[in-house]
Amino acid sequence: MDLFSLPPISATLDAAYALLMGMASLLQPLTGAASAAIAVVILTLLIRAILIPTGIAQARAEQTRARLAPKLQVLQRRYKNDRERLQRETMKFYADENASPFAGCLPVLIQAPVVGIIYALFLHTVIAGHPNELLAEQLFGVPLGASLVGSIGSGASTWPVLAVFGVVILLIVAVAEITRRVLRPAPAAAPSTPGSEGMLRVTGLLQFGTAVAAVFVPLAAGLYLLVTVTWTLVQRLILRRRFPAEPPHAFPTA
Repeated sequence: MDLFSLPPISATLDAAYALLMGMASLLQPLTGAASAAIAVVILTLLIRAILIPTGIAQARAEQTRARLAPKLQVLQRRYKNDRERLQRETMKFYADENASPFAGCLPVLIQAPVVGIIYALFLHTVIAGHPNELLAEQLFGVPLGASLVGSIGSGASTWPVLAVFGVVILLIVAVAEITRRVLRPAPAAAPSTPGSEGMLRVTGLLQFGTAVAAVFVPLAAGLYLLVTVTWTLVQRLILRRRFPAEPPHAFPTA
């Protein structure tokens, strides 16, 4: 069963579609054929602005994790041979600190329905029973509903297609590399456990997963991903200054 065919979700998706195409119509006299693509960028910025409170909540959760990490390391060393005792002491520690190990999960769950609706705008050819005309709009001659993989597979990988997708993907890669370098977790930001260094490296590589996704999704979704990763980088840099991780303190290891 298609969840997006359910009346409440279908109506929400149709309203988002009407908003997006309405913005494209308003922009058309100024931006011409690129109006729909610019409308996608503007809609993405509006969505990210609405979700700023969830970003603040995540920043607070990261700050809390960094503050508690040294004490958690002590507990892990003290009870490393007693997993049940470690679990009990860890939960008691979080309760004493009035914190939760799942504090950063709720903001992500809140964002999921919003992001799902936006992606549906770029992936569904039919919305609320009518054709999705957004996918036929173009950016520099490339349909917003076309994907790089699909274009190559169908033999439609012209130079404009390769150039537009190449620019979008390279920009996403550049933002991912800046994010990896600038926002690399400090060693004290997470408890030191066997394999933790390898996990940090994997986490760094995951920054480039968005660029891989942009190869497969429609161009409209690629624009959404580019604006999203750029916004996220800037927002995290600002929030990191607003909610800095506390410097680590020395704790006894016994």
